[in-house]
Amino acid sequence: MAEPRTRGYFGIGAEGVSKSANIGALLRTGHAFGASFCFTIGTGWDSRAARTADTADTPSHVPMWRYPTLADVSLPCGCALVGIELLDDAVDLPSFRHPLNAAYVLGPERAGLSAGLLERCDHVVRIPTRFALNLAVAGALVLYDRLLQHGRFAERPVGSRGPVNALGATGHGPPRFRRTIPDWIYADAKKP
Repeated sequence: MAEPRTRGYFGIGAEGVSKSANIGALLRTGHAFGASFCFTIGTGWDSRAARTADTADTPSHVPMWRYPTLADVSLPCGCALVGIELLDDAVDLPSFRHPLNAAYVLGPERAGLSAGLLERCDHVVRIPTRFALNLAVAGALVLYDRLLQHGRFAERPVGSRGPVNALGATGHGPPRFRRTIPDWIYADAKKP
């Protein structure tokens, strides 16, 4: 099975979600897409109940941070906080440029993200649907969109029945030196 191929890093988490199975499914989704970390904010998360949905046992493989309050949240330096919420002034997901390093946070379906967390977010993104989606489904859509944007894949064919071309070379070759070639490059070649 191929690992997700993306640049940068990301984490995914939830605020105020009471259903442990929903959080478990979100963690499993994050793990499947290659999350570097997972987190919860103010949730009543029960790890045993979450295992019914998180069959990959994500907290055993990916760092898991449990923050009791929003004030306790501490993200890596340079990590943009991206809230996922159905707000009129949020950026539609298909138009959003994902930061290279980001932490995505989702809230409960009925209440959404808290006002305090929305203020703290660097970006707020909405999935253009008529109503709120399940937590793990929304997380999967956002992470898939990130994978498409930051991943390296072959171009899609023009038509649905067109051939899919193989992924081309990266364009990287041997090192290029501006002035002179260092002696250490040919050190092994000169030995008998």
